[in-house]
Amino acid sequence: MLYAFGRLLVKIILTPLFRVKVIGLHNVPKSGPVIVCANHISNFDPPVVGMTMKRPVHYMAKSELLEAPFLGAILKRVNVFAVKRGLSDRNALRTALTILKENKVLGLFPEGTRSKNGELGKALAGAGFFALKSDAVVIPCAIVGEYKPFKRVFVIYGEPLDMGTIREEKLSAQEAADAIMEEIRKLRDLQHSV
Repeated sequence: MLYAFGRLLVKIILTPLFRVKVIGLHNVPKSGPVIVCANHISNFDPPVVGMTMKRPVHYMAKSELLEAPFLGAILKRVNVFAVKRGLSDRNALRTALTILKENKVLGLFPEGTRSKNGELGKALAGAGFFALKSDAVVIPCAIVGEYKPFKRVFVIYGEPLDMGTIREEKLSAQEAADAIMEEIRKLRDLQHSV
């Protein structure tokens, strides 16, 4: 209930403020497990991806955010779960895999942190781990633009990645994450060239 209300509220405010334009939403399956992997340029990214998707998105966030008295209570009610950064957090891994087993959508930012200059960073192995350990469809997503009032921000959903080939080649989690990041780069570069 709170998620649906929050999504609507965010959409009403952010869509006109940042002139958000969504491209390729038809690439996101309407059912089944999905991992949406996006580049990370701002704190606005999670709500913007969430508001553009037709399905609820579950995110992991650093545990410090969920421990904050007021913010933490809200985040827990809008599909956010904690991950301890810098550690192998087995509880967070289990939670994410359970979300996918329940045919839900997991939103990930493979870089693990925001880019300070808007450039794409190196992917962490986590996105590749979840892609290889689940049957989820992996959708690359590029967020392009600056979050400045009335400047346009594009949210571009690419075609599903062929994880079957990646699994057959027995790539490592890091190599799978790098492949996902490369697809995000292609989407971003394609938008820049338009």
